[in-house]
Amino acid sequence: MRAEFDIAGLTAADHLTVEISELIVAGWAGRDLAAVEHHIRELAELGVAPPNSVPLYYRVGENNLTQNANVQVLGEASSGEVECFIFALGGDLYVTVASDHTDRELESFGVAQSKQICPKPVASIAWRFDDVVGHWDELVMRSWIEEGDRRTLYQEGALSTLLPPRELINKFDPSSALPSLPDGMGMICGTVPVIGRIRPAVAFEMELYDPKLDRSIAHRYTVQSLPLVA
Repeated sequence: MRAEFDIAGLTAADHLTVEISELIVAGWAGRDLAAVEHHIRELAELGVAPPNSVPLYYRVGENNLTQNANVQVLGEASSGEVECFIFALGGDLYVTVASDHTDRELESFGVAQSKQICPKPVASIAWRFDDVVGHWDELVMRSWIEEGDRRTLYQEGALSTLLPPRELINKFDPSSALPSLPDGMGMICGTVPVIGRIRPAVAFEMELYDPKLDRSIAHRYTVQSLPLVA
């Protein structure tokens, strides 16, 4: 998948075109065991079996990644999850915000299948990882959903609750001496708990906020549910 990113930097801005050929979803990526167990209980209510180990890594087709403002899903049982998205180009890491949109009914049958069947929306602005790694734990992820005519806060949490990207990369590839991703690989790096219950919505809005530099990356997409039969 060819992705276009405007790079908002501390110095000059830039624009990148990135060919993502491998897409990894890091699941159960919480740093705090209590937070991981909370998310496991959330999904258990939907019939999802607990993981055998944490974190787990799911391969997803790179063609699932999209920067479109509208996505199409099968049925009405899918929902978004705000996550950081890490990718590399020319040996440098970049970070933006994405949604691990997931089919919740299929998730009770198989998590990997539920990840693969849904698109993974990603923003069109990114930051250089080096610009934020020194205060990574201060970054905050939020999401909102549209319920009727209301915009409802759906998720909010600091990245201090999740494993740092280099640790996730190292656990994915322990042979790497300097944890980084190869060019062409992108990793979705874990989510924060929802407020209330996991539920679908007609629109999903996500934000990665940097309180130290007072800047945000945001992306909103609408969800079109396709009928299960013609």
